Amino acid sequence: MAMAGQGDAMLPPYKDASAPVEARVRDLLGRMTLREKAAQMAQIERTVASPRALAVLGAGSVLNGGGSAPSERDSPADWARMVDGMQRLALSSRLGVPILYGTDAIHGHNNVYGATVFPHNVGLGAARDAEVARKIGEATALEVRATGIHWTFAPCVAVCRDPRWGRCYESYSEDREIVRSLTTIVAGLQGQPPADHPQGYPFLASARDNILACGKHFVGDGGTDKGINEGNTICSYHDLESIHIAPYLDCIDQGVATVMPSYSQWNGERLHSSHYLLTDVLKGKLGFKGFVISDWGALTCSASLKGPIIAIALRSQLMQEWT
Repeated sequence: MAMAGQGDAMLPPYKDASAPVEARVRDLLGRMTLREKAAQMAQIERTVASPRALAVLGAGSVLNGGGSAPSERDSPADWARMVDGMQRLALSSRLGVPILYGTDAIHGHNNVYGATVFPHNVGLGAARDAEVARKIGEATALEVRATGIHWTFAPCVAVCRDPRWGRCYESYSEDREIVRSLTTIVAGLQGQPPADHPQGYPFLASARDNILACGKHFVGDGGTDKGINEGNTICSYHDLESIHIAPYLDCIDQGVATVMPSYSQWNGERLHSSHYLLTDVLKGKLGFKGFVISDWGALTCSASLKGPIIAIALRSQLMQEWT
């Protein structure tokens, strides 16, 4: 017992679960090299999540994209074995930081053979039942966690203003209030935060039964000119805020953990490189304390700022090493 106590005392502060979160974060960041920080900020596809990528380079996150799966008719156990194997590799890295695994469970755990598949958002919008949306979130979270996965890139809270947009089925409605009412799926996925939960901070009720949600695509993806996908939303800030930003306030009120920017533009400025909308508005005015996850390959389309260019260079170097 004495030896065990000495071992606990020798743990670095970031591994001390009883220490304040901010203290643990500061300690961990102080130990990380620039390469490790860049790797932690990268999310790689599962097909390149090699032992080197996870155990040596310390990639921070993995996803399955474009229908990628362990096998053609993969069982939940197949998925869980894959994710658990990746997690063991991540925990064997120099600092032992676990990965976050994300998936597009956008209408149920739709990438897994035999999973429950629910109607797309446009169908749920027609039902106009906030409680049904919450229960769908709960059911989806249970099935996602059963496969070892921690995070879904959902819900899409776009307000579709032009039916010519090819992704209108991902929108609950053209009516902002209907979209806002169905953000209850966030509480279904993550759990309902208590009344005293700090405003803007991510919330997860149970690591066993709940998963992280992701409000997307910030912002105005459903309002592009002529409904062109990944196009340009041309409007005043007042209209952007009153129509397209409004559902994000409800997501943030429910402790949504992550937000994904849109491929689209607002008055010609790409969302992924908009300091004003991502930092001044989302992080500042709206008080969002979670983290922003870029959409698939989107930074390569938004290299109009020095920061993204540096990030792309670092990521490109790491990708060469991973592959």
